[in-house]
Amino acid sequence: MQVQNLTEVAHYKDLLLKVDGHSVTMALSDGELIKSNKWSVGGHDWEVHWCPKNHWAGHHRPVTLNLILLSEAWGGDVKAKRSCRLVDPAGRLEPSEEKSLSHKFYKSGDYSDPLEVMAREDLEASGYLVDDSYTVLKEAQAAPNTAVMAMGKLLQKGTGADVTFLVSSEKFTVYKAILASRSPVFMAELFEGMKEEASRHIKVKDMQPAAFEALLRFIYTNTAPEPKLDQEGDDATSMVQHLLVGVDRYDLERLKLLYEGRLADSITVDTAVTTLALAEQHGCLQLKASCVEFIAGYLDAFR
Repeated sequence: MQVQNLTEVAHYKDLLLKVDGHSVTMALSDGELIKSNKWSVGGHDWEVHWCPKNHWAGHHRPVTLNLILLSEAWGGDVKAKRSCRLVDPAGRLEPSEEKSLSHKFYKSGDYSDPLEVMAREDLEASGYLVDDSYTVLKEAQAAPNTAVMAMGKLLQKGTGADVTFLVSSEKFTVYKAILASRSPVFMAELFEGMKEEASRHIKVKDMQPAAFEALLRFIYTNTAPEPKLDQEGDDATSMVQHLLVGVDRYDLERLKLLYEGRLADSITVDTAVTTLALAEQHGCLQLKASCVEFIAGYLDAFR
């Protein structure tokens, strides 16, 4: 179940989860979930499932939290530790006792064991519940994946690589076989119908170096890079738009879906029309639907 009363503010690895409308969440069925937005920790995408009342503990029915891996467990598995505690945003109360659990994730969609935040009765009797809302500080730490790190170093050093891409004034020296194994477009470009000499140096037009580097990092490590400001100072949303153009060009479908989701989560009045045009141009049906829904809701507010 996806509801709108769970908001979050991420700073590096810390996540504040604020539940507005505690009394409303108590009307949910036992075991029914509230989902957070996606966020990135340790090079992987994650999601929190918040359960306001859990049926498995009988009358105790604690408020619990689960961590879900959304990206692939590149290299076999991902080890992660998450912890949480109730906090008082006004600063009147000290944070509650920290609760933590560790879990090993083997594939996309794996759930952690439930982490009990606090018994529902204790929460309702505590000072953390104010104006029918409460806030939880949740931290996640993912252990570095050795396979991902090794592939990242391979990309960075470029030792023994056999093709160079020139993007604007920057050069990227990589392995043709790695690119071809992940992208049918690269397969056709590098191995089918191109002379050996021509396939060693390729000029890429209409793409920013930062966006192309992010695509290469995904191909090598299977992790979605967090967009950063580019050299011209464009914001992260603008960088995701550039990345979406690149993933569509090279037919990187999984990365395309990930960045579609990130753009959908960041639609504003200023970006809605531009993002809609981008979604239409590159066949992003999920993103297009989100833009149309946002624009319709905005127009309805003025009727």
